[in-house]
Amino acid sequence: MNFSELNLKPEIQKALADMGYQDLTPIQEKTFSSILSGRDLLARAETGSGKTAACGIPLVQMIDPSLNAIQALILVPTRELALQYVEEIDKISRLTDVVPFAIFGGFSMEIQKAKLRDKVHILVATPGRLIDFLYHTTSIDLSCVRMLVLDEADEMLKMGFIEDIEWIMSCMIHEHQTLFFAATMPEEIGRLIRTYLKEPVRVELNKERVAPESLAHHFQYTGRRDRLNTLIEYLKREKICQAIIFCNSRHHGEKLIGELEGKFKSIGYIHGGLEQSRRTSIFERFRRNEITFMVATDLASRGLDFSHVSHVINYDYPYGQESYTHRTGRTGRMGRPGIAMTFVTDQELGVLKSLFKMNRIDPVWHGNVPDLQAASKPNGRQDNKKWFKKQSQAKPRRRIPSTNRNDSIASLARNL
Repeated sequence: MNFSELNLKPEIQKALADMGYQDLTPIQEKTFSSILSGRDLLARAETGSGKTAACGIPLVQMIDPSLNAIQALILVPTRELALQYVEEIDKISRLTDVVPFAIFGGFSMEIQKAKLRDKVHILVATPGRLIDFLYHTTSIDLSCVRMLVLDEADEMLKMGFIEDIEWIMSCMIHEHQTLFFAATMPEEIGRLIRTYLKEPVRVELNKERVAPESLAHHFQYTGRRDRLNTLIEYLKREKICQAIIFCNSRHHGEKLIGELEGKFKSIGYIHGGLEQSRRTSIFERFRRNEITFMVATDLASRGLDFSHVSHVINYDYPYGQESYTHRTGRTGRMGRPGIAMTFVTDQELGVLKSLFKMNRIDPVWHGNVPDLQAASKPNGRQDNKKWFKKQSQAKPRRRIPSTNRNDSIASLARNL
């Protein structure tokens, strides 16, 4: 379906045309009518499927700009996603009188208060900053909110925002529409759905395919000591427009950026310890294609849309399958081709089969292909850093139990 076929306000149609929007993505086509009719919605779709516009376009259509009040509230897990959301909605609404605004931590509340006193129709907020405003100021009135949106709902739950979200939702006792958008649907979301959504329309696209079809999954088996040189060789030989290189902690990222800065000119590093202004500046430079290689923690793995990213590189193997999904989802978005390269060491061989099965991945291997069947068995062995099938006299090399990986998840938040 084409956007010109929708019964949207002419100003919105013109803005979408200027943005180059022509055909609706599947998530947009499946959700627009339900949102515009006022139904509660539970939508699951792969990352990079156009969920931001699927929410933003109907909201701009439904806002009454003559009413000087917050009429739509969008909750997102991170400051970066809040900024991206409000930028997208600002483009959609630029020819209308609809005003979007974002509030988040790391920025002056006084400046945000001044804007809120002026005029805001669509408020995008991180849960923590919104609660700060509701507790300590009178700047935000939610009584006129007719549409509540939770985007990246699964990530907000994983980040520990469940109590904050429930408190915010319990404040909205008046009649309103509730929309849930997520790439995955963990069980914890079920209780929120049963409590706060009324007979929601359920949309689950590509439930059997976690990753976009345009995304190719590449892997290279390497030793830990060889991994840096393997990465450098890969960056030099591969035709890369832009790449995000993921590490599991700030410490790993700092070490890696120190090794790469002398070898590549256009490189940056993003992590949660940077001041908000610095983080925003780096993301904007990356969006403008002024940075080719961006080393990042998982801060950059959720929701953000960078149109020039051709490659995502997992220098550190991600913690869990969901993390793999969201990292690699930074490329191959909206049907654009993309490559996800993951460096695999001995420690990860045992979990690869599960990743391939659960994410329905057809892997493309660079270099030697390890024997995953042998790696997943206790009587497999490793010679010269390559896994081979069972041989009678071989003793198994001790592998780090998978529980050790899980134990380290608790420290992840401190390192982002």
